[in-house]
Amino acid sequence: MMLHDTVYHFVGIKGSGMSALALILHGKGYKVQGSDQAQYFFTQQELENQNIPLLEFDEENIQSDLTIIAGNAYNDENNIELARAKQLNLPVIRYDQFLGQLMEDYISIAVTGSHGKTSTTGLLAHTLKELAPTSYLIGDGTGVGLENATYFAMEACEYKRHFLSYKPDYAIITNVDFDHPDYYQSIEDVFDAFSNFANQAKKGIIACGEDEYLRQLKTDIPVYFYGFSEDCDTYASNIERTVDGSSFDVIFQSKKLGRFQIPTYGKHNILNALSVITLLCLEGFEPLEIANHLTTYTGVKRRFSIKTIDDLIVIDDYAHHPVEIKATIDAAKQKFPDRSVIAIFQPHTFSRTVALLDEFAEALNLADEIYLADIFHSARETSGKVRIEDLQQKIKGHHDLISRDHLSPLMNYQDAVLLFMGAGDIDKISEQFSEAYSRLNKIQL
Repeated sequence: MMLHDTVYHFVGIKGSGMSALALILHGKGYKVQGSDQAQYFFTQQELENQNIPLLEFDEENIQSDLTIIAGNAYNDENNIELARAKQLNLPVIRYDQFLGQLMEDYISIAVTGSHGKTSTTGLLAHTLKELAPTSYLIGDGTGVGLENATYFAMEACEYKRHFLSYKPDYAIITNVDFDHPDYYQSIEDVFDAFSNFANQAKKGIIACGEDEYLRQLKTDIPVYFYGFSEDCDTYASNIERTVDGSSFDVIFQSKKLGRFQIPTYGKHNILNALSVITLLCLEGFEPLEIANHLTTYTGVKRRFSIKTIDDLIVIDDYAHHPVEIKATIDAAKQKFPDRSVIAIFQPHTFSRTVALLDEFAEALNLADEIYLADIFHSARETSGKVRIEDLQQKIKGHHDLISRDHLSPLMNYQDAVLLFMGAGDIDKISEQFSEAYSRLNKIQL
């Protein structure tokens, strides 16, 4: 049972899920604080805006009156605070376990998948909160907690099967693909995890009918498929690219719901919208209201975030898997068909890079030109048997490697789209480039 006089201390509060959960508890009136490394991370901005205390890791932070919520990246062997909590016999609850308990108080929707779960959760949260009181947790660090919420929409991560801590009313599953090779042994292993998760849903599963693995799901509860073919429960037809995004008709259970518009491009974004439409129709919301709110979606952090600098378009995106890179480059070419798309990519984790080296090269080669940043050293992996030069040899052309200290190769572009992609700190490289490019153009003027 959660008590309002308890102080919840988040160990690793800058993690995307952890920061979102802290914001949810804060919004619901609970006392929240947290600790992490001193390095700035984009998720801490809203924590600071809400005046949630942020501390650096220190065993003195751990006092006897705290309830500890621990990020899954930390344990009492690699973190001084959790070691101290163990000495004091304080209650320590893992992030996923706490979230699994919290969601039981609502009509809950857990969104998962190898790709697209953050964008889909964001679209669901944006639309559902306009229709009913909703708390939500998005993997970009966004968390909102309402004391009167009826619904809870959340992103569920499949890494190390953490999502098996959740038993939602509904599960939205966007796709199944091989990722996290430091944990999963094969695509069959990944599908096994998703199958187990699907069978923990209580009311229904909304699954992408375009995914060959999801078509094989066997469950005791209804599965509602969405996609582009007429054998799906929900499907899109008459798709058009417009100046404002994508427009399409939606048929749900053999009934035409009407014309829908989303302010994004690419088939993956249409699929995301179909999953949301399916869920909301199952819950009895009116198609016209759903359509109205879909049009006002502005996206989530680090997912196709666009800014214009003079005649240059700069896009920051979290894409870190070949499938995501292909989708992001395709969306950029659809939105800006008359501009060259320049991909700047930073691989995330050594294990993913070496396991998917050829697939990364194939995806990146869809761009007009390509630059690479060195492999991001995460807390999960600090070294590996692959180098960025191994990927460089497989891509078309042989442009320079770039870094925060070497941005010169990017400075001469004009009237182009610079697409920064990756799950590490490529966003900081993007920000530094944007600042340097702006200064350069002011000097030239």
